[in-house]
Amino acid sequence: MIYDLSKLDGTIHARIILSPKYTEWFSKYPDKLLGIDTNAKTIKGVKYNIETAILYLSPGTKSGCNLCPMSRIAMCEEPCLDEAGRGAMGTVQMSRLRKTLYLLQYPELFYAQLKREIEKHCIHAVKKGFIPAIRLNGTSDWRWENYIWDFMVDMHTTYGAKFYDYTKIVNRAIPDADVYDLTFSYSGVEAYKPFVLKALEQRLRMAVVFRTRENIPSEFMGMECVDGDDSDVRFIEPHGVVVALYAKGKAKKDTSGFVVD
Repeated sequence: MIYDLSKLDGTIHARIILSPKYTEWFSKYPDKLLGIDTNAKTIKGVKYNIETAILYLSPGTKSGCNLCPMSRIAMCEEPCLDEAGRGAMGTVQMSRLRKTLYLLQYPELFYAQLKREIEKHCIHAVKKGFIPAIRLNGTSDWRWENYIWDFMVDMHTTYGAKFYDYTKIVNRAIPDADVYDLTFSYSGVEAYKPFVLKALEQRLRMAVVFRTRENIPSEFMGMECVDGDDSDVRFIEPHGVVVALYAKGKAKKDTSGFVVD
């Protein structure tokens, strides 16, 4: 195998070693990193003339390296959407893990492939008359602006590409929000409150997960609630609003404070 698996959980490590299919997977690089409108929500962006490419990696510490630095404080590891819907399937999880190890252990190859796929997506979307959108943190919270910022600017300038993500890192310094738009992700966990208050002070757009669709209020923390499940296209919404989502997957049973009752 071409990846170092020594930092993985023992159960996951053993599952890869004992499976001929997974052993083969982890003996080569991924053929593809991005999915184009494969998510049930991103595909809803088509009605806004937007075509979205999304990258899914292993969140938290599943890869042996924490790709979500605020996950422990915000207590969002357990209810993470990484294991909602198709994400709960074994092959999906292994695919995300392989991409993550590819990023961490072969960064030059990873970023070169990622750039090729993003530009290909942009070219195809523009040819079809769509605005190309790219969400790189489908299930992670990686600071992409620290690694490919110049490329992101180039794609935005050349093709009108819009990069966007959700983040729990309130102090990410994005030079140009028109290039890379971020939506702050709420958690009601006590230890995370200082970060929520900072986001409120900055009037950031804030994604909040409610227990059910029925208990979504018209306002939350003094901000208007807008329907976050209408689409995944956050960058068309103003800042200073709450993007209201409802719990899915394991989040339905979360009691940490991440999900609002």
